[in-house]
Amino acid sequence: QKLLPLASSSTSPAKHPVRALILTPTRELAIQVEESVKAYAKHTQLRSLVVYGGVDIRTQTPHLKTGVEVLVATPGRLLDHIEQKTLQLNQVQMLVLDEADRMLDMGFMPDLRRILALLPKKRQNLMFSATFSNEIKKLADEFLTNPQLIEVARSNATNDNVTQKVYQVAQSDKETLLIQLLKQADAKQVIIFTKTKITASRLSRSLMKEGINADAIHGDKSQQERIKALDAFKAGTVTALVATDVAARGLDISELPMVINYEIPSAPEDYVHRIGRTGRAGALGVAISFVSDDEEKYLLEIEKLIKRQIPKETIALNKPTQRARPATGTKTSYQDKTQDAAPARRPAKQKSSDPWFDKPYEPSTEKTPLPNRISSGKKKPVAVLLGGLPINK
Repeated sequence: QKLLPLASSSTSPAKHPVRALILTPTRELAIQVEESVKAYAKHTQLRSLVVYGGVDIRTQTPHLKTGVEVLVATPGRLLDHIEQKTLQLNQVQMLVLDEADRMLDMGFMPDLRRILALLPKKRQNLMFSATFSNEIKKLADEFLTNPQLIEVARSNATNDNVTQKVYQVAQSDKETLLIQLLKQADAKQVIIFTKTKITASRLSRSLMKEGINADAIHGDKSQQERIKALDAFKAGTVTALVATDVAARGLDISELPMVINYEIPSAPEDYVHRIGRTGRAGALGVAISFVSDDEEKYLLEIEKLIKRQIPKETIALNKPTQRARPATGTKTSYQDKTQDAAPARRPAKQKSSDPWFDKPYEPSTEKTPLPNRISSGKKKPVAVLLGGLPINK
């Protein structure tokens, strides 16, 4: 609304300088925010653009040169454009730091300081965070001037529309439990969180083998692969999306019914972010966490942060049983016979022709003294011939 008086119908790029800068920690969140900006400014003359890494920077430069009032960017790619002098930030009137807590976790502080040093001193600053730790307070003190705190919910609180539950399970049984729950619930859409990229990829392959349409998004995936996976998930062709914390930032799936913490996060704030993917806009959601014995300490930290105890539930695992040995007299296949047949009887051990070799080991009782080293008297010099370059006399 503050930018509407500055909107211009002119085609000149000079009439469309960057007025509002929105910084996000991830590409997915940047795309999501810019889509919202476009929807809000649909019937105005305001222009918007999103720039992020993982794609060729040259595809973004022509759009910047035409001029945009609202620029959504990730810090790293914004600095790339600044270094290439493809944009100017000297007329920015509004700065937005979205998911500031995640920016701290991802180590964007040096980049943020460089960017803020290039902005006009007189501007409005807005900082959004789902969690409010001491680090966030320090960040606000550094970047904001006399800030006003606005809380739309209790600090570090979880949504009351989300039913939270914990399954205590051994690490080795987590995959079996996950497959069992997904098949029993017949979930149409579920996000499964892991702590590592390797686990995300491995788990998605295991789900596919079980007939569950799954895909993974994480930092090692290209931007095109991540967008393709997200589009398939939103369209319903992928029902289980396995994601790491960083890749899942900015995911806005309307009426997402369930999230599963396959591995509980070590940072309790990440738990709040994870389960915040479900139960949005008044809809109901379910958040399930698998907790092994080694993860109990993380669960206690989470409950301390959200100031509530998460109910623990149990479930009988349907583990695959080994095939029983067929009863006597029943017909079996050739493969069964070869697998279940008794091992062939070995020939009897023949006695050695020499009885000495059949005697058991007997340790020697006599200690053989070591011979004294014979002293050679005074050491004599030894001549050594060393190779080298010939000397011309």
